[in-house]
Formats: sequence, structure tokens, C-alpha cells
Amino acid sequence: MATTTSPAPAGTNGSAPGLGERLRTGFGLLGPRHPRHTLPLEQVDALSLPIGDDGVVVGDNAEGQPAVLGVNRPTPYDIVLIGGLWTAQVMALRAAATGARVAVETGRAQAWMPMVHAMGGGQNGLAVYDVGRVPPQGASAGTPVLVVRDCGMRPPRGRVVSAPWQSVLTLLPYLSPVAPRLMRQARLVGVQRVSPDEAAEIGRVLALPRPDVESLPSLPDGVTLWCTERDRQYVVTRATDPETGLLGMARRMD
Repeated sequence: MATTTSPAPAGTNGSAPGLGERLRTGFGLLGPRHPRHTLPLEQVDALSLPIGDDGVVVGDNAEGQPAVLGVNRPTPYDIVLIGGLWTAQVMALRAAATGARVAVETGRAQAWMPMVHAMGGGQNGLAVYDVGRVPPQGASAGTPVLVVRDCGMRPPRGRVVSAPWQSVLTLLPYLSPVAPRLMRQARLVGVQRVSPDEAAEIGRVLALPRPDVESLPSLPDGVTLWCTERDRQYVVTRATDPETGLLGMARRMD
């Protein structure tokens, strides 16, 4: 007796699955086919991608390249800025634009309220609290937090400190007795225009070269010397048109 063999379902014998099988198993439809892109070996060094660092763009460095501060980190990160309110507010706006929540601890809430209103009354990433009244923020990788401490020259110890995915920016308008301790504890220190005596003290704490110390008393508005343990960069912060409309022009004094 002759036997008949039923045809195997598409795709079970090593051949490409048919349309019905692909749809049933979730592979989807075949996309368009293009020739392979090839690059000669001698041209590989010329290949580059326009990808920068991840973080908040605080301005341009001396080479005219974007200067980026990575404030959203999986480890605690403390920043000290000896400078003006304008720069701290620009940083807060740009941090919120990256998706971070910004909690401002301040004794001059009236200076921050225009930003709160412009961002939807605190519903879009920025909230203002009295000094010592910042609640736990519940920072996580999905909802990083930047705490801005605008508490004057002698800020009290904060209830909310730096933690994973929660960075703290402490703004000091001038050098104060607590500034050396805060600078030594910080991972990043920004210095704007200060007096010659303040520049000398900052230079001692941060071990700055003499040319940097001598430049600090004459820095233009909007220019910050950002210092880490191993690196220093002069950065000029230029406001966008919306930032200028909200905060005005760059200024050291408030």
C-alpha cells in the first residue's frame, strides 16, 4: 500500500517560515532589504558619532565645546557653587529639563517663585521649600533628584543629603567660614568672581595654580571655574531666549 506523507508545517524543516507561521509566532513581517554598508579599513579612524556626555549642559568650555555636568548619578554627589543665584537657577532649569526633579531649599522663596510658576506651579519637576523643611525625595534611577540648597553663607546641615540618584548643589554667595569644609567634601566645586583674598583662600583649599587664583577676581559674569580633584575647566554659561526671558541676563550679584 502506498503511503502519503503530509507536508511539514512551514518552518519546521529548517526552511524559512511562511507568512502565516511568522505572524502566528510573533516574528513579524520581513522588512526591506538593502545592500551592506562597507567602509575601507583606512577610513575607520575618520568614523565618528555626534554623541556627547550625559548630563546638564552648563555652558561652553574654552574650546567652545559643550560643558556637561553629570548630576544624575547612582552614587552620592555633592556640588558647591561659590557664585550667583542666576547660575544656580539656570542649572536647576536645565536639570529639570533632563527629567530630574528639583527640590530647592531656600530662605528667599520669592526669588524662586517665578520659576515655579513658569514650570506649572511645581507640578513639572521643581518645588520650593523653607530651610530645613525639605521632605525625603524618594530618588531613584527613574526619578533622579537635584536638591539645591540656597541657604546663605552659613547653610545649616541639611536634612536631605546626597544619596544614590540624589545630588546636592549648595550655593554660597561668598566665601564663608563653612566654605572650606564644604569644598573639601564636595566632588565638584564651581567658583565665580570673588575678591582677591577669597581667591587666595580658595586657591589654598583647592590647590589651584597661581594663574587660576589670579584670574578669579576678574571673571566676567556668567563664567565659572569648575574644579574636580583632577580637572579644571572655565565655562561660560549663555542663557537661551526662554531662560533670559525668565531669569534675565547673566549676573554675579543678585
